[in-house]
Amino acid sequence: MIADGEDLRIDKYLSSVNLVKRRTVAQDMVKSGVVFINGQQAKASKDVKVGDTIEIRYLKGSKIYKVLKIPATKTIPKSAKDEYVEEIS
Repeated sequence: MIADGEDLRIDKYLSSVNLVKRRTVAQDMVKSGVVFINGQQAKASKDVKVGDTIEIRYLKGSKIYKVLKIPATKTIPKSAKDEYVEEIS
């Protein structure tokens, strides 16, 4: 179990808050260089903290999210996604 308020690896965070379906997809996205944290290209070992911005660059544009909370469990209900991450654009 992950303690609330701690940092969390970017791939775990993306899958935990339901931004991607599986952690392996998140790992592939990070390896491909399409995930950015606070404007910096993310590495797999990069931790996410409350207040960080995450940008995911898709082929048809990018989405930017703000980290509101770090999940205390491996996954959260999809209905609770808005408590953990806010879509900025």
